[in-house]
Parts: sequence; structure tokens; C-alpha cells
Amino acid sequence: MAGGEQRGARERVALKKEIGLLSACAIIIGNIIGSGIFISPKGVLEHSGSVGLALIIWVLGGGVAALGSLCYAELGVTIPKSGGDYSYVTEIFGGLAGFLLLWSAVLIMYPTSLAVISLTFSNYVLQPVFPNCIPPYNASRILSMVCLRNYKELTPSNAFNFWMTPSVGHLALAFLQGSFAFSGWNFLNYVTEELVDPRRNLPRAIFISIPLVTFVYTFTNIAYFTAMSPQELLSSNAVAVTFGEKLLGYFSWVMPVSVALSTFGGINGYLFTSSRLCFSGAREGHLPSLLAMIHVKHCTPIPALLVCCLATLIIMLVGDTYTLINYVSFINYLCYGVTIIGLIVLRWRKPKIFRPIKVNLLIPITYLAFWAFLLIFSLYSEPVVCGVGLIIIITGVPVFFLGVYWRNKPKSVNRLIESMTCWGQKLCFVVYPQGGVAEEEEEAPSARSWRPASEKAARK
Repeated sequence: MAGGEQRGARERVALKKEIGLLSACAIIIGNIIGSGIFISPKGVLEHSGSVGLALIIWVLGGGVAALGSLCYAELGVTIPKSGGDYSYVTEIFGGLAGFLLLWSAVLIMYPTSLAVISLTFSNYVLQPVFPNCIPPYNASRILSMVCLRNYKELTPSNAFNFWMTPSVGHLALAFLQGSFAFSGWNFLNYVTEELVDPRRNLPRAIFISIPLVTFVYTFTNIAYFTAMSPQELLSSNAVAVTFGEKLLGYFSWVMPVSVALSTFGGINGYLFTSSRLCFSGAREGHLPSLLAMIHVKHCTPIPALLVCCLATLIIMLVGDTYTLINYVSFINYLCYGVTIIGLIVLRWRKPKIFRPIKVNLLIPITYLAFWAFLLIFSLYSEPVVCGVGLIIIITGVPVFFLGVYWRNKPKSVNRLIESMTCWGQKLCFVVYPQGGVAEEEEEAPSARSWRPASEKAARK
């Protein structure tokens, strides 16, 4: 591997700054509109109890995502590091808090999201083959692994015709289902170091993408409700396929093909960003050092990508799609809230740090009020699903102290880790990035002071 590291400055092995504004918008929109709009409408309608309330939840979901994205825009330009939530929480609250967020993301958030998108891909591809029944369990799992005019329903009298009275807990679960469709609005923050002029393009991409996605989601649901009755939507195994059958006739095959392409692109986007999270965690000393290495030719974090794929394959075999959505949405919102609390803490601890963007404090406070409501009532309505997620996060505490905090490990353990790292390097043909992009040269002195070394992060 030494030869790969000595290729010289002319062909330095490092992450490239190649993501412009258009590509940044594509990352956000592509990650959000992956599979959520094709699967979440059923869950939102089921828990909301009426068409009108379901549409209100979709609009409010976009508003909440916009509030969160404004907060992340400030954090992203104040602490311009790849890794998103993990990097911000680590620098503000210390290594243990950052590691627990990383632990939950690697074990729950991203593998589960990838599993749901992959299962959506397989369900829509198989639905035309099994038009009158649910696609077989084994067939959908195997295919998932391979891919890694009814206007009266919208009149006010019918739109708010409740077939059940939703409780506060039901509303919280409806928001969780809808929030899954909006997940991905913060993913550009994971690749900040590969973004051209992040202080300009990060907030611009967020401000362009979130309103556009909210508009698309709301009118897509209106289209669903004009073509199908609520009962037809709730009984459908693949909402977009049923929509296509209603409107397109012989050309209804276009819908499963389109959804398959969308979800396949969503999987690509999730793998791109989630692997960078593993890369950032390894670089800070919170994951095995092999995950901080990149391919000598393609400059991509191959080991981190393989870990993401393996975790997704395991999650894919556990639980049904809608349980997985509640599972991942609860953990997602928990991590979002902790990160935005960090914004307020950073304002208090470092009031004079350089902030190219500074949002009004009412924005994070409003977001956190909604965040507290959602988590409390979701935990009340689905105690088992949410409780399991919390337990998995807590199991990260002993792992942190054994793997990160305990630095004087026996020589035999260190030799084993070194030999496994060397073997992994040879297998994946990877090395440490050589200096990377000179991000520090672009930062203000106050921003540079917020960049701890790997050893500093590991000791916290």
C-alpha cells in the first residue's frame, strides 16, 4: 500500500471537490424523493383518518423539514466538515454523544432506510407479476438484495369525512410516516468537504430543494386522491401501480418501471452519503481506521460502502416495511433534535464564532417544540418499536468505552486490529487520504479552531 501513498502531489489520493450547486440540489432531491412518496401515503392516510388531514400533514411535514434544514444550513457553514449530524454533535457535546449518534446511524437509521427503499423497489417490480396478491416474501427480499378521476374526494365535505377519529398518538404516527418521505433533507451536510464553495452552495441547495419537494409531494398526493378513493389507496399494495392502472390503461407498466428507477437512484444517493458518515466517524477515531480509507484510483470509501451494504442486508430480513418506517423515523427525529439543540448550545458557548448564516432563534425553538410532541406521543403509541431503538442506542455506551475511550489495549489486540486493517487494505486496495482538500485554507480562523484532531475526539 506504500506505493499507492507515494504517487505524488500530482495525483494525490483525496476526496475531490466536485459537487456544484446543481449536483447538490440533485443529491437532496434524489435522496428525499426515493421511495417515500410511493409508500408513505398509505401510512399517513391510515393514521390520519381523512383525506384532508392527510394533505395537511404532508404540507406541515414539508414545513418542519424546512425549519430543520435552515438550522442545518447554519451548522453546515459554521462547522464545514463532512459527517453532518455526527460531526456537529461530536464537536459540540463531545465524543460520547457523537459516537452514540454514529452508532444509531450505522446500526439503525441508514441500513433501515436503505432496506425500506430496496423493498419498495422489489415490491413495485414484482407487483405486475402478482397483480392480485402481495408479492411473495422471499421473492421481494431476493430482488431487494439484487438492486442495492375521482375529484369529489377533495371537496371539503368529503376531504374531512373521518372514517375514524384519530387520537394524538395516531397523528404522531402519521407524521412519522410522512417524515420518512422527507428524510434525506440533511444529507448534503454529510459531503460538505466535497462541495464546491460550501458556504454559498450548501444553503442555496437547501433553499431550492425543500420547497420544491414539498410542492411535488403535496400535488402527488392530490393526484392519488383524485384517481383513487381512500379505501382503494389503503387496500393497495403498491399505490403508484394502482394509480397507473386507473389512469394509464395499457400503459400502466410505465408506473412500476418509473418507481423502480426512482428507488434505484435513491439507493445510490443513500449509499453515497451514508458511506461518508462511516468515513467521517473512522477519521475521528470512532470507527475502525479501515473505514477512513479510500480507493487509490477511484477515491471512494470502499470499506465504508461495504459496511453500509452488509448492515442493510441484515435489516432487510427483519420486520415489515411500515414497522421499519416507524422504527427509523423515530430514531431520525431523535438525532435531528439533539443536533438542533446543539445549535442553541453552540450559540451560548461560542457567541462570536464566525457564522455566514445565522437563523432566528425562534426557528430551532419551534422545531424542537414539534420534535418533543412527536417523540413523546410516538413513544406512547408504539412503545415497543421506539423502545427497541432507544435500547440499541444505549448499547453504544459500553462499546464507546471499550473501543474508543480505552486506549491502552493489550498488544495482542492491537496486533490483531493492525493485521485485519492490512488485510482489508489489500482486499479493497485502499489507503488513507493524502491531506484531502485544503479546507482549512478556506476557513476563517474561528471556524478552524473548531476542528479537533482524531485523537482529541477519541479521548473525549
